[in-house]
Amino acid sequence: MKLIIILSLLFSGMSNSIYDYKIRELDSDREIDLASFKGKKLLIVNVASKCGYTPQYEDLQKLSMQYDDQLVVLGMPCDQFMGQELNTEPAIKQFCTDKFQVTFPMTTVIDVKGDDQHPIYQWLTKASMNEKGDYSVSWNFNKFLIDENGKLLEYFPSKVKPMDEKILKYLK
Repeated sequence: MKLIIILSLLFSGMSNSIYDYKIRELDSDREIDLASFKGKKLLIVNVASKCGYTPQYEDLQKLSMQYDDQLVVLGMPCDQFMGQELNTEPAIKQFCTDKFQVTFPMTTVIDVKGDDQHPIYQWLTKASMNEKGDYSVSWNFNKFLIDENGKLLEYFPSKVKPMDEKILKYLK
């Protein structure tokens, strides 16, 4: 029976683990292999530089530093919500570094919904893949928390701040 499930996943292109994905690092030719985060929780956030929620970068950095032994924050820039991301990857990287001293990993600019939705976000938003639930990314700074084994724990909308108890309870 396990062989059938494995073959089914291979042929359907579906994944049961976020660790099966790789993505290019922001303003770089290097690749981020999500499997390198095994053993830590992973908070994936679609970010933008010109959004009302952009100040959350400060708390994302704080969260990343405070819980660095058990959590990786992964910022994924997106420009699908009213053009609120900067035009180039170097500009995004400089903005995040200069304004918020971001040191957590950031990826290339992606689509989090629609026809060109990145495969990571397909996994995050489809219950058939993440085995947790169907979610719709409605704005910048939506957050997905993954456990140490690559399973989706929880989804948080933009208004839930990074240092909110709803997130922190998973780290205490």
